[in-house]
Amino acid sequence: MNDITKKYSNGEVTIVWKPNVCVHSEMCFHGLPEVFNPHAKPWINAEGSTTVRIMEQVKQCPSGALTYYMNSEVAAGEGVAPEISAASVIEPLPNGPLLVYGNIVVKDAHGRETHKNKVTAFCRCGASSNKPYCDGTHVKIQFKDNQ
Repeated sequence: MNDITKKYSNGEVTIVWKPNVCVHSEMCFHGLPEVFNPHAKPWINAEGSTTVRIMEQVKQCPSGALTYYMNSEVAAGEGVAPEISAASVIEPLPNGPLLVYGNIVVKDAHGRETHKNKVTAFCRCGASSNKPYCDGTHVKIQFKDNQ
């Protein structure tokens, strides 16, 4: 898989997007559609909002596919842009599955490995017929977290 990195700048801040890390949570374009528009080409318009609002929205990205850096900091550091890396994120949904965002390898009971990327939903209720993955049975059985 290619490690693609795309950059979009408004002159003050540079938005960095790593499409191979993106889990398509849609938080970016629901939170700041004037900057993040999946129907436009390019889909990121760094001039669509203020630098502060862009930074606030990019921080909401659950996968780390979107990051940013300040152009003035790069200029002060002899023009070297920071290295951007992304980690996996694990999130238990209330009364639902465990979501794992990012690239992972799942090994089954027979030792077979499956490579997953984007988002993977794991069963927490114990009733899935597709374990270890969630099949939505938690809704049918009205699974509730211990409170």
